[in-house]
Amino acid sequence: MFDETLSLTNLDPMDILELDVPAHRGLVNRHLLTTSSIIRKDFNPSRRIMKITNDYLGANMRGTDLKGYNFRGALLIAADLSGADLRKADFIGADLRDANLSDANLTGSFF
Repeated sequence: MFDETLSLTNLDPMDILELDVPAHRGLVNRHLLTTSSIIRKDFNPSRRIMKITNDYLGANMRGTDLKGYNFRGALLIAADLSGADLRKADFIGADLRDANLSDANLTGSFF
């Protein structure tokens, strides 16, 4: 998948305009979802105290244990994640504008 995606970046401009980008993105997304599940498999989301949502606008999650949390596509604008344990969290497509990640542990997280 990587080599195929990389080869697309080397196409001529007119060939790029002909690409079915949504179809290719769908293929890549399936791989990303599988990868996310594998990486986060050791964490049990059912023990989470946080409500299941994608809207964390301005949320105060300072110092929270969020290991392996799925923030895929979440709105985290101006959220305070300072000092949070975010190891192996999935941030693909998350909006982190103005989020505070100071002193957060992002080891193994992916964006």
